[in-house]
Amino acid sequence: MLTTDQCYQAVAGRDRRFDGMFFTAVHSTGIFCRPSCPARTPLRKNVDFYQTAAAAAEAGFRACKRCRPDASPNSPEWDIRADITARAMRLIQDGLVDRAGISGLASALGYSSRQLGRVLASELGVGPLAIARTERVRTARTLVESTSLSMSEVAFAAGFSSIRQFNDTFRAVYSSSPRDLRSGAGKPHAGQNIVVRLAYRPPLDHAHLFRYLGVRAIQGAEDVGEDHYTRSLRLAHGPAVLTLTPGAGDFIECHLRLADTRDLGSAVARARRILDLDADPSAVRATLTDAGLSELIDRSPGIRSPGTSDPVELAIRTVLGQQISVAAAQTHLNRLVAAFGQVLPEELKVGTVDRVFPTAAEIAEIPEEHWSLPARRIGTIRALSARLADGSIDLGPGCDRTQVSDCLLAVPGIGPWSLGYIRMRALGDPDVLLGSDLGVKKAMSELHSSDTDMADWAQRLDRCRPWRSYVTHLLWAQHSQSQQTTAPNATPSPQRPANTDASTSKKTNQKRRRQ
Repeated sequence: MLTTDQCYQAVAGRDRRFDGMFFTAVHSTGIFCRPSCPARTPLRKNVDFYQTAAAAAEAGFRACKRCRPDASPNSPEWDIRADITARAMRLIQDGLVDRAGISGLASALGYSSRQLGRVLASELGVGPLAIARTERVRTARTLVESTSLSMSEVAFAAGFSSIRQFNDTFRAVYSSSPRDLRSGAGKPHAGQNIVVRLAYRPPLDHAHLFRYLGVRAIQGAEDVGEDHYTRSLRLAHGPAVLTLTPGAGDFIECHLRLADTRDLGSAVARARRILDLDADPSAVRATLTDAGLSELIDRSPGIRSPGTSDPVELAIRTVLGQQISVAAAQTHLNRLVAAFGQVLPEELKVGTVDRVFPTAAEIAEIPEEHWSLPARRIGTIRALSARLADGSIDLGPGCDRTQVSDCLLAVPGIGPWSLGYIRMRALGDPDVLLGSDLGVKKAMSELHSSDTDMADWAQRLDRCRPWRSYVTHLLWAQHSQSQQTTAPNATPSPQRPANTDASTSKKTNQKRRRQ
């Protein structure tokens, strides 16, 4: 948490970089705002600062109707940190409290409900229920403004247990009734678009993001163009399809087709993870500049570390793609989805996206003759799938990254590179440097050729913590750009970073067998 003086300085400067990191509560008006609110700057003696919107609402403040603090990007702190508070916040944003209650959240984290409440209250000022209620009312507002569902349907779809609780919470947070915000949109049926605007902290290089995802797109489950990313999702209450496109201002437009509107909050959380929309590019730039890498980040401003909507899918595709090219890996993935992917209902299909990636349990049962892969690779895929299916390996948003790392390395065939790639993309770890990656090595060689430079380079990389995942992506981008420069008339072959820990993984497995 920033100091109060730093917070007030950000408010006085209407600094958008801090939107979502804290909220300004004004005693004289009884409202809370985001730091960049265009209203007149309140006097210092009249304001308090809260780390979450839930804490401000719990203290009796109402959300500003002008700056919409509920539409701020989420704090990047919850992705950086790996402690119990950050894990709880990621699970709450993914909708676990609505699906399993506070007891389910506490159980997922290995705490009692009372103990978890004390931990969150001591740091954030509110317990998990208040935080979940704020997420619910934000989801409810989206449904109220975007659809003509009845208020009772909105309440239960957003996770409220009663109409009274829904109305009371809505009035407490927004100082208005739900009907006051009704836009008159047509009532959605299954498959009709719900549009949500996803805020981010600029800059955002969405063109690079779409290119990165496009090279790895799976036919039937994903469709990527220069200005859109469409993919299917497997959610708690049924499948869904989302389409992400650049919007006006600092927003990404998210078009959702949901089998069940109760999954709206979870779908939005996953959409944000795919494009890394909660990142803080200013903090990344400042750290990398202090480390002496300003030249590197200046070449690719706004770069992000893309995540995934399905950690199981990412883990399987990482292992499946070892030691083969991007094109070969996509061929295997396309066959997998075509043969075993769940077919979407007609009303949910969008363009060529008509299937959902199979579950871990389904992949574990696939006959060996289906795979055109070495026997050891098939064994790794089946072992990993079985452990993901029975829960012995949990890649969900609230998992313990250290514990997951130990579990993944215990699977024969998974080496340090694959572990790092899974941590970076499936677990959202912002501090993964894939130093053994071939593309990363080549990029570093292109930038610093001498041994002295390389030693200095290693020290610089160490000073880039906790943002080394962004350094990895910057180095991949640097290597890709240098390839295009050296062969301007040739079509560059896509680089597959997942191939490069094959030798490391092989040596690790050989060592295990000797032991």
